[in-house]
Amino acid sequence: MSFPHLDSAGRAHMVDVTAKTPTVRTATARGFVRCSADVIAALRDGTAPKGDVLAVARIAGIQAAKSTATLLPLAHVIGVHRASVELEITDEGVEIEATVGTADRTGVEMEAITSVSVAALAVVDMIKGLDRAVVMENIRIVAKSGGRSGDWVRPGESVQEEQA
Repeated sequence: MSFPHLDSAGRAHMVDVTAKTPTVRTATARGFVRCSADVIAALRDGTAPKGDVLAVARIAGIQAAKSTATLLPLAHVIGVHRASVELEITDEGVEIEATVGTADRTGVEMEAITSVSVAALAVVDMIKGLDRAVVMENIRIVAKSGGRSGDWVRPGESVQEEQA
């Protein structure tokens, strides 16, 4: 098996996508922040000491999608034309889903997973004073569409029609 990010000598390099035709592409990622019942109560009643945790996490996730190429050295600089981050409080923590879209030469899977990761980090930052045992879990790509390899949905996951 060959890896496109390695040259013939095994050195890392950025894959050349210059000749590829831009196409519409989307990717959705999900993750979870597991936290205590006290934190869940504070999130639900809006009494977290640092303020609106979900709003901060949403903005952090959107900004992260746009900053992916700065964070990951071999990621391409692409136009992020859409980034949405949804957060839902559950009895065990916070579910996070990010969908990123572009019309470019390469996909947005890394942008979607970076968005979820940074949104989760923002949640942790906002609640760590209430729960030092908080854990980020199961951050993963759940679907992608467009590009040479076409559409894909992770087995066992469901996504809105708009993505797949």
